[in-house]
Amino acid sequence: MKVAILADVHGNLQALQAVCDHVDRWRPDAVLVAGDLVNRGPRSPECHDLILARRACDGWIVIRGNHEEYVMERAAAGAPRPPAPYDVFAAVDWCRRSLGARVAELRELPAQARLETPAGEVFMTHGTLLGSRDGIYPHTTEEELRAKVRLRSAVFAVGHTHRPLTRTCRGCLVINAGSIGLPFDGDRRAAYARLEATGAGARVRIVRLPYDRAAAERDFALSGFLDGSGPIGRIILNEFRTARGRLAAWTRDFQDRILAREVTVAEAARRFLAGLTA
Repeated sequence: MKVAILADVHGNLQALQAVCDHVDRWRPDAVLVAGDLVNRGPRSPECHDLILARRACDGWIVIRGNHEEYVMERAAAGAPRPPAPYDVFAAVDWCRRSLGARVAELRELPAQARLETPAGEVFMTHGTLLGSRDGIYPHTTEEELRAKVRLRSAVFAVGHTHRPLTRTCRGCLVINAGSIGLPFDGDRRAAYARLEATGAGARVRIVRLPYDRAAAERDFALSGFLDGSGPIGRIILNEFRTARGRLAAWTRDFQDRILAREVTVAEAARRFLAGLTA
C-alpha cells in the first residue's frame, strides 16, 4: 500500500500544485495531509480549496494544524482591523480576512486521523500527542520521543517543525514529512513523504521537489499579503527566501516589548532583519 504524507503548505500554491502533480504520478492508495494548510503564506484560500476539493473527490485525509487554530482564535477574538503599530497578529488577521467564510470549514477539521495499512495503523497528528504546537526534532531525545508518540501504532506521521526526518521509537516508525510551502532546513525545495506499507513492515522516503519559486515569491505581493500583513510579512518572506525559520526567534526577542508598547512592530522587524547573518 502506498501512502503520500503532506504537511505545512502555508498558503504556497505554487509548491502545493507541484507536489500534487508529483503525488498523482506516483498514484498512492491514500494521501494524508497533516495540517497547516493556511497562514504564513500568500495563497491560503486557494490552498484550502484545492486540498478540500481533493478530500471530497479523491478521499484525501486532512487534519488541522496550529496555524488553522491561530486563524480560528483570531476569528473568535473578532479582529478584522488592518495592521496597527503594535499589532503582532496582523499576518494572521490578514489570512483570516482572505479566507472569509472558509474559517468555518477550518473548525470542522479533526486534530488526528488513523489509517489502516498492511503494516498496521498509521496515526497522524500535526505536532505530537502533546499538542499541535509541540514538535519532533533531530535533537529530541529518546525519552522525550516516547511521550510524544503513539507507540502502539506502526507509523506516527507528523509535520509542524518544517524539517523532515524519520526515526524509530520502540518499533514505531516516526515520520516528519517536512514542509511543502515553507521548509526550515535550508533546502528551498518542497518536501513530502512516500510511505510504502506491506505485511513485512513499512518503509519511507522523503521527496524533495523543485517548483516555480519566482512565481511563488510574486504571490506575496500580488495577493496583497505583504501590504496586509504589515512588517511581519517581511519576516515571513525572508523565511521563504532562506528556508530558515525566523518568527519564533523574532517573537522571543520582541513580542513582549511590542505588547508593552516599548517598540513598534515595524521597528522590531527592522532590527531583527538587520541582525540576520544567514
